[in-house]
Amino acid sequence: MKTGVIGLGAMGMPMARNLQRAGYLQAVFNRTHAVADALSAELGTSATTSIEALATQCELIILCVSQDVDVREVVEQLSPGLHPGSVVVDTSTVSSATAVQVSESLHKIGVEFLDIPVSGGVEGATQGTLAMMAGGDAAVLERIAPVLACLASRVEHMGPVGAGQATKAVNQIMAAGINQAVTEALAFAQRMALPLDKVIDVVGSGAAANWFLSHRGTSMTEGCFEPGFRLALHHKDLAICQQMAAAHGVQMPIVEMTRVHYQRLIDAGYGDEDISALYRSKLALFGF
Repeated sequence: MKTGVIGLGAMGMPMARNLQRAGYLQAVFNRTHAVADALSAELGTSATTSIEALATQCELIILCVSQDVDVREVVEQLSPGLHPGSVVVDTSTVSSATAVQVSESLHKIGVEFLDIPVSGGVEGATQGTLAMMAGGDAAVLERIAPVLACLASRVEHMGPVGAGQATKAVNQIMAAGINQAVTEALAFAQRMALPLDKVIDVVGSGAAANWFLSHRGTSMTEGCFEPGFRLALHHKDLAICQQMAAAHGVQMPIVEMTRVHYQRLIDAGYGDEDISALYRSKLALFGF
């Protein structure tokens, strides 16, 4: 299946490389053309100068952009070049409402849409071990399953269009709570003058074990906050979660607190660091 990738950032770039290795990549597009040109030269694939041109070459188009407005704009530019029967997959993190809106617009021209946000960070994108949560037609998902298999170790159909994004919202809310707990606990451990490597090892072997502790515990305690998953993006994602909850008249204290803490770090110039940079704020609580 001839596949195109739009958006060659921290996640899209390694996903494109994995698609090329599997023999699926047909074309790439990036807002900064030089990035797409460099990848094209590396992989020997086509770098298009327009989104519409990419659509004419591909049966499956994978979007990996940042915000709701980006998804809507890309789909609008894709539409004139899409063929009936083409499939558009959005791996971005946006609202369920945007996913439904985009799906309805594409359906009018005979194009299928799936919202398939991902989890697993840059490591997962590089290794092809992402977790994918899919919303849309199960039969369409099955049709493109061989392509997704080179990107993810788990692809789960969650329901109709929008269900993928709703599931990703669950993931982002949970990640906020875990980030708060792990960074605060390790800052406490440092204040107690404990050997942090041993703390991470023993706690990570028990009931408090989690992905974030095992993958970010050592780096954060060593003062390394290379993303990973950028703090500013999680801040944006949590705003989407807030909007979705507000539609049901609900406020979420952990989400609200985390966005406040993230905003302080963004204002201090740390927005492009990994979300484990929250450790900076927790150390300050303990006088470091």
